[in-house]
Amino acid sequence: MSQGDSRPPSDDSPPTATVRSGGESREADEDGSEDSLLTRFRTAQTGPLMFVRELLTSVVAVLLVGLLLFSISGVWPPMVAVESGSMEPHMEKGDLIFITEPGRFAPDAARDETGVVTYEDGEAADYRTFGSFGSVVVYDNPERFGPPIIHRARFWVDDGENWYDQANPDYIRADNCQQLLNCPAPHAGFITKGDANAEYDQANGISSPVRPEWVQGVARVRIPYLGWVRLGFSGAAFATPPAGGVEMAAGSSVAVADATAGSTPANATTVSTTAPANATAVGV
Repeated sequence: MSQGDSRPPSDDSPPTATVRSGGESREADEDGSEDSLLTRFRTAQTGPLMFVRELLTSVVAVLLVGLLLFSISGVWPPMVAVESGSMEPHMEKGDLIFITEPGRFAPDAARDETGVVTYEDGEAADYRTFGSFGSVVVYDNPERFGPPIIHRARFWVDDGENWYDQANPDYIRADNCQQLLNCPAPHAGFITKGDANAEYDQANGISSPVRPEWVQGVARVRIPYLGWVRLGFSGAAFATPPAGGVEMAAGSSVAVADATAGSTPANATTVSTTAPANATAVGV
């Protein structure tokens, strides 16, 4: 070996191997740091990481359940909480009610394309929901101030029809059509009534005959007590409904009211803003 070969390496020689090794080391450190953070996020039992993880998990779960219910019901929100009592004993304050778009799961006894079964048709076909014949519907009359209403569809009337003779005399306070509100019928629609109410909605001024396009949903399932959670958040759990209406919870409550013409009656079940004092309301 020559003396030239034994000379020490020049200081100007690039430490290529050292730089490459250092880069690999930094990359390994970064990968390890990311893995460590992800692992801690997944396994943390205390602290902010656990809180964020549980919060995200809850939000995702709620969204998935909401999407599933919406896909089944076809309406949003798909559940409403009963706020008052005009549909008792078949719906009570604090109940959670699952509703669907009227055309979904409509039985053969439904009125034409409305998806709604009246009490009369339900009696003939032996179709029952919530303890009696016919469908319980959530409707919102745009001509009336106040929240939507959840009541049972009793029978159908045509435009201009004298429905006095068709009405159950126990549910009206009139001796003839001239003394009966909304008689003759100002337009075609459903005559409705709260199960606990003394009169038809159309006889006490809650609403004119319910047009099919006013029907927002049909009640399908009642879950007792779960509605109290929503009512607690909305403040309706302990509130006394005002004479003019019942407070709606989160845009989806329903109250049963029985008031005079021009306002929501006190014994009507309504949904939204406010409803009468003896109204059955629901909110989500």
